Amino acid sequence: MSILDETYRVAWGDLQYMWGNKIEVLLSSLIGPLLYLLAFGFGVGGTMEDPDTYVMYIVPGIISLTTLSATFSTVSMKVLVQRLFYMSFDELLLCPIHITSIILGKTVQGIVRAFISCTILLVVGWLISPEVVISPWIILAILVGGLMFSLLGLLAGILTNKTQNLSLFSSIVVVPMTFLCGTLFDVDVLPDAVAYAIYVLPLTHLSNLMRGIMLTDYSVGVDSVAIIFIYIAVMFGACYYMIKNNKC
Repeated sequence: MSILDETYRVAWGDLQYMWGNKIEVLLSSLIGPLLYLLAFGFGVGGTMEDPDTYVMYIVPGIISLTTLSATFSTVSMKVLVQRLFYMSFDELLLCPIHITSIILGKTVQGIVRAFISCTILLVVGWLISPEVVISPWIILAILVGGLMFSLLGLLAGILTNKTQNLSLFSSIVVVPMTFLCGTLFDVDVLPDAVAYAIYVLPLTHLSNLMRGIMLTDYSVGVDSVAIIFIYIAVMFGACYYMIKNNKC
């Protein structure tokens, strides 16, 4: 219970900031995914023989993509600014609280932002394509995906020491995942070597999980669930190590 209480106290300031800028936060989280949905769903999909099937296919992918876009940049930039400019992250490390609470507390803002954005997209996606299944499992998948990419953002915010380095990290890691991890097309059409490389990326497995839950023609892969939790454990462990050994 103490860890939960400390996690809330760590997250409180970030949540207050998000509430004070709720309109800006909401618009910045939704404009990109909605453009993807309109441009690819109706633009690219409109040129296909069965556009409705393609729209139904990309809705889970765009929701998966939103968990990445709504969490990574939010958490990574927030932590980087707090470390380098306000020194508030260093002050947080001096407080007598568990490292686990610091890690979880810093991911809460990303998880909440992903939950709100993805919930709105779920409704929009269902209105566009009623064949999409909405269930409590998809909410759980959003929360788990939000945690995974918030941890990635936290790790990036700890490892980088300049905004340019964070932008480079985003360009090398986040941008390729955005377009190549099965969010907008089936990775099976890619060459085998590229498909194997994409298979190890976390967004690929979150997209597979979302699609397995939301579409009746797909199934949830046990390997995708396992790999997602492995990523969560590895990134949590890396953040814990960096904080514990004063490497941030």
